[in-house]
Amino acid sequence: MSDGRSYDAEADHAFPDERLNEVLTFLDDDEEVQAYLEAQNVNPVARMRYNDHGAKHVSIVRDKALTLYELLHADGVEFNGAADEGLEPADEPVIVALAATLHDVGHVVHRDEHPYYSIPLAADLLDRILPEFYGTADAVRVKGEVLHAILCHHTEETPLTTEAGIVRLADGLDMERGRSRYPYESGGRGINTVSSQAIEKVTLSTGDGAAVLVEIEMHNAAGVYQVDELLKAKLSGSGLEEHVRIIAVNTTDGGDNIVERIEL
Repeated sequence: MSDGRSYDAEADHAFPDERLNEVLTFLDDDEEVQAYLEAQNVNPVARMRYNDHGAKHVSIVRDKALTLYELLHADGVEFNGAADEGLEPADEPVIVALAATLHDVGHVVHRDEHPYYSIPLAADLLDRILPEFYGTADAVRVKGEVLHAILCHHTEETPLTTEAGIVRLADGLDMERGRSRYPYESGGRGINTVSSQAIEKVTLSTGDGAAVLVEIEMHNAAGVYQVDELLKAKLSGSGLEEHVRIIAVNTTDGGDNIVERIEL
């Protein structure tokens, strides 16, 4: 059943890189990975009435992360995660995709402090997945970069690589109202739920004066919390600040809007 979150062309990638496509196919077909993506939604949604952190969230975050990667790469932004490890450029999107897929598995333990629980669980999964594509030494290097990106999607930690910054920002870009549908329908009225209900659409494109333009449509001022608090925190310290322009517009008709436009 659809939760109402929209998908743009950015969500349907046809990547030219064979390695990335093989990894994506493996992840989507792997029973254990898919079981985690379903199970990790129980604590935040069913037990805490929080926004979606399951398979749909992961799919959207991964799509947006890879879109960010494409837009930044096309603009000539340097990626240092794979490069510092002596890995190939083709490993950059693999690191992004793996981290985006596994970043929230720690929710199976608890919503609170989940990035720290995600690390050992993701490490176990990576120990099984990476030998399918890499020799021992490169598998260790990719694993380290993926775990770094997973840890740094948490705003308490500072990303040290462009790949990690992408995953951090992409996590904040899943904010459309469908994400809060289930907690909202079950009576949840926390600020995360209410503010997410105000966000209609999020799109990514080539920026005007920046590598990436993020455009957000909201239908009331409650959406300001998603943009000015949550997304701003994800962008701050990501290392991508100078490459990303964010514009949020209140699309409600009428001249009495408390907030009509926000730009970061």
